[in-house]
Amino acid sequence: MKYITAPWREEYVKEASKMTECIFCQAVNMKDNRETHILYRGEHNFIILNRYPYTPGHLMIAPYIHMDSIEKADKGATDEMTDLLKFSIKILRQHYRPHGFNTGMNIGRSAGAGVADHYHLHVIPRWTGDSNFMPLIGKTKVVIEGVDSSYEKLVPLFRKGD
Repeated sequence: MKYITAPWREEYVKEASKMTECIFCQAVNMKDNRETHILYRGEHNFIILNRYPYTPGHLMIAPYIHMDSIEKADKGATDEMTDLLKFSIKILRQHYRPHGFNTGMNIGRSAGAGVADHYHLHVIPRWTGDSNFMPLIGKTKVVIEGVDSSYEKLVPLFRKGD
């Protein structure tokens, strides 16, 4: 069996283990969308850029209510999350022109959830060949755009889409 390592995730894992407050609740309570990289606030959910993106435009959709699994959410919240997923893919497709998307949830720590107590949906634009040798050989993840730059480019598009 071959193993593939992801050494660039070390910083994230170390930071996640020190978290005392939920990053999603903390971001919503701060009210400063630019500082927290919140792109859009809906009625039940909000859209936020991932601080440690796999690719440019990697965002997450999370409910305002702190809960650990989607099956506990009411229909209004889950319906809106699906609508925000469609909205996000439309905007990311227009702006970044990716070849595809990964979307999904990691429910529970053993499933890979970095924030296991507040469920959220990842939306990750993907391009053919966007994975390369750098993480394995150079122990470095190359992302061609910083989170602040992604925010500045995307926030006007999410505002227009209201």
